[in-house]
Amino acid sequence: MKNLIVAQSGGPTAAINATLSGVIKEWLSNNNGAKVYGAKFGVEGILKENIIDLGNLSEDELDKLMRTPSSALGSCRYKLADPKKDETDFKRVLEVFRKYDIGHFVYIGGNDSMDTVYRFSEYFNENGITDITVNGAPKTIDNDLNGIDHCPGFGSTAKYIATVCSELAREVRVYDKENILIVEIMGRNAGWLTAAAALAAEKDEEVPYLIYLSEVKLSVDKFVADLKEVMKRSKNVIVALSEGTVIETASGTDSNGEIDAFGHKQLGGNGRILEKVLKEELKYKARYIELSLVQRCAGHCLSETDILESAELGKVAVRLGLEGKSGRMARLTRVSDNPYKVEYSSVDIKEVANKEKTVPSEWINDNQNGVTEEMLRYLRPLIKGEMSCRYEDGVPEFFVI
Repeated sequence: MKNLIVAQSGGPTAAINATLSGVIKEWLSNNNGAKVYGAKFGVEGILKENIIDLGNLSEDELDKLMRTPSSALGSCRYKLADPKKDETDFKRVLEVFRKYDIGHFVYIGGNDSMDTVYRFSEYFNENGITDITVNGAPKTIDNDLNGIDHCPGFGSTAKYIATVCSELAREVRVYDKENILIVEIMGRNAGWLTAAAALAAEKDEEVPYLIYLSEVKLSVDKFVADLKEVMKRSKNVIVALSEGTVIETASGTDSNGEIDAFGHKQLGGNGRILEKVLKEELKYKARYIELSLVQRCAGHCLSETDILESAELGKVAVRLGLEGKSGRMARLTRVSDNPYKVEYSSVDIKEVANKEKTVPSEWINDNQNGVTEEMLRYLRPLIKGEMSCRYEDGVPEFFVI
């Protein structure tokens, strides 16, 4: 049997190493003697032949890896050229695969990584390379992958956001005067993560929440009106704001931001616009917090559901290759909410690559400042169960490859 190589790509999450551990465990469980390699720093690691053997990890090390946040193999944001215009990268990858006797490639990542899986699978198919399978294992905290009910990494980040918002609700209530806290949450075009703030809101009705998703355009006038309405009930308010929410002001909308290799704008700082309005125009005590990177890799606040599902999807991706399937992504489908149950299968990578799943409009409330019960039913099971990284002398102990 030929060997397997696995790599990670895109933004890190709290669960992407659980998927990696699932890949390694499933491969080793076959007891076939074939090797399992890891490419450091995504597809760039293959191109540069930065490859390590992962076959000697113990059960204890694999357990620690499963609980370690971020990408243990490293990551990249490398966009492959169109092979019809430039085959250089594809020929180089094939050369490396032949050298290491690779028969299976599993790429763990989000939208852009699934585009890489699609390009390789198409290239191999068009060039008659039938002895190498290429399959994807999903991840992304943004939860915007098509073809899957929810993405590995999303549940743990949603749990972290719900936890942080619940704790911040204690903060805003300590003063007997107007106190508004704006919490900016990741989500370029999809507001799934920001919606997770509603999980905290339903547990603490004393502090009203205004929740604005990426799918909603928000004018400053609308925001002020919403705020004054909820402040009839409480002077203390939490505003959960997607980083991708378009805020319309008298001077127009903000279009700044650096662009990455895949053409995505690098966002951040959206909440300062609203903070300025609160402080300068309304004279309220207000503070703006951008969760930024801390929400992605909170190993101390893992969703057990998320970690176990992430590991299982890694196993599914390996089985796809062993079954001779290529050009697919491992996926899960929700069977029921209560009791919560999912089924594992796969989806054609064509249905995933370069597509984006946003929040259904009917899951956003009529005032466009919150979410519906249907959204809450979707979210609740995904944060269930407590799991944590391991600790040594009171400090997190992470696995390093």
